[in-house]
Amino acid sequence: MALYAAAAAVLAGVDSRQGSLKGLVYASRFQNVKQLYALVCETRRYSAVLDAVIAGAGLLRAEKKLRPPLAKVLVYELLLGRGFRGGGGRWKPLLSRHQARLKAELARLKVHRGVSRNEDLLDVGCRPGQASPVPRFVRVNTLKTCSDNVIDYFKRQGFSYQGRASSLEDLRVLKGKCFLLDPLLSELLVFPGQTDLHDHPLYVAGHLILQDKASCLPALLLDPPPGSHVIDACAAPGNKTSHLAALLKNQGKIFAFDLDAKRLACMATLLARTGVSCCQLAEEDFLAVSPSDQRYRQVQYILLDPSCSGSGMVARQLEEPGAAAPSKERLQALAGFQLRALCHALTFPALQRLVYSTCSLCQEENEDVVRDALQQSAGTFRLAPVLPSWPHRGLSTFPGAEHCLRASPETTLTGGFFIAVLERAEEPSLTGRNISTGTYTQRSPKEKEEAV
Repeated sequence: MALYAAAAAVLAGVDSRQGSLKGLVYASRFQNVKQLYALVCETRRYSAVLDAVIAGAGLLRAEKKLRPPLAKVLVYELLLGRGFRGGGGRWKPLLSRHQARLKAELARLKVHRGVSRNEDLLDVGCRPGQASPVPRFVRVNTLKTCSDNVIDYFKRQGFSYQGRASSLEDLRVLKGKCFLLDPLLSELLVFPGQTDLHDHPLYVAGHLILQDKASCLPALLLDPPPGSHVIDACAAPGNKTSHLAALLKNQGKIFAFDLDAKRLACMATLLARTGVSCCQLAEEDFLAVSPSDQRYRQVQYILLDPSCSGSGMVARQLEEPGAAAPSKERLQALAGFQLRALCHALTFPALQRLVYSTCSLCQEENEDVVRDALQQSAGTFRLAPVLPSWPHRGLSTFPGAEHCLRASPETTLTGGFFIAVLERAEEPSLTGRNISTGTYTQRSPKEKEEAV
């Protein structure tokens, strides 16, 4: 299915309550799910503006076979998106016949509202700038390239490299074609938030992963050395799995589980594009995986990023404008599942280190789940102190909760996130972090061997 038709189908499905935006995107079978997701989110964000422009220009009266969802996608692309630079197929000449009238309607709307920028036409709460703007984070896939090569490539394309950032303020003021190296993660590049790299050749070739900084922390803090056996318990869509493979240098094994067959199929495509060869995918409920299974007897590391409310996702307001906070009943159900998954993970006999993460801001899914799991582990596991310089810590709901990490657009210029690192209590810390500085330092194989 072509991009614009796929986007229109997703919009129609969301409007008729056939499913969530993200679920419909994955169900669409469109190959580039991130490109489709971005187009649908932006079209929905400008929905009211597009309705006014389309009505004013009389587009649907003139093109009676053009359905409203497809019209909205096409007009977004013409006036506010890429302008059909990627092609447009048979829709480009159709829209070209109405281009002058559509542009005139957009200009008239700006004059009527007394604004000059497209963003200023948005309702309050949808404007990029009403909340702290989140930069575009780009992880370099070290299975295929290195940061220096990627930086050189962007410089040849006319981007201006500003070196390693020294503070969050450096990221906050990024604009134009400037980009930085993240102050914490040596393989994370930072661009202005509006930078679109979905069609960039390095992304298409799997050399780059478009991944929020907070989402990069779970694999980084799990820090499995090459040769390790790792479980990614709720793995799709696969960004964290590909990050684990990069840390392992494709040496060792990743057992990745997910129940959604369509998401797993998309994940398999992503892993192939990014050069991952050490991962075994399984369409299976992690809770049904037996810790006594001999296949997992060497698993020392588990990454658990279970289904959650998504209340910290920056894009969530684009999927469900004005969405209310999750209900008490929904939070109880999610937290119950999350606690079962975490307690189950802690029963794997060789486990030494686990990272629990969510993209939720809710205490019920975060600190409360970790507290209850630690209580049920009866002292076998403890919270590991990590990244002491990280500015946003866990809520002080139980002793040691300050070792957990939180993230938000306001405090860390990332999506909302929560991370807890649990380690077996009788073992020395396996962390590769410099606790005094909070910077990440890869350990040598000898150091890791001695730590165990």
